[in-house]
Amino acid sequence: MLIGYKRVSTQNQKLDRQTDILNEYGVERIFEEKETGTKRERIELNRMLDTLREGDVVIVAELTRLSRSTKDLFDIVEIIHNKGAEIKSLKESWLDTTTPQGKLMFTIFAGLSQFERDLIAQRTKEGLESAKKRGKTLGRPNKFNDKKETILQMYNSNDYSINDIINATGISKTSLYRIVNANA
Repeated sequence: MLIGYKRVSTQNQKLDRQTDILNEYGVERIFEEKETGTKRERIELNRMLDTLREGDVVIVAELTRLSRSTKDLFDIVEIIHNKGAEIKSLKESWLDTTTPQGKLMFTIFAGLSQFERDLIAQRTKEGLESAKKRGKTLGRPNKFNDKKETILQMYNSNDYSINDIINATGISKTSLYRIVNANA
């Protein structure tokens, strides 16, 4: 079965152009929604994916209607393939997994996308290691850094109870002990 999916981002946009394209292609069932493509969780997209059966072909007028990010696109196509279905974009002829050439092109693009993600992860790791070597403190700053000296002085003076310190500084008992133990 040829199953169409069409989407626009806002309620006042029209689906007419996509409807015409999908109908001209002979699509038998169309799922439509007015929702941003940046969200992966879309009601009609999920409904379409849930109804897919082996041998179905998902038809989209163009890839941007299905997804706005490469990662989401590859995830959606993987779901389609796991159902035994195929996908075809009418605008981007390279995405047509009903043909051997289309499968090859999609595999190449998927490999390039994975390569790009791996390079980003590698550069991030190298950047963090370089920053550590230069003495940079990584991670979120401790929100009690400005109170740390006061907390330690109060704790070490033995003039204040734990509750006195907590009330005076506004920190939790757990945070108090974390600071004390880190500076023991």
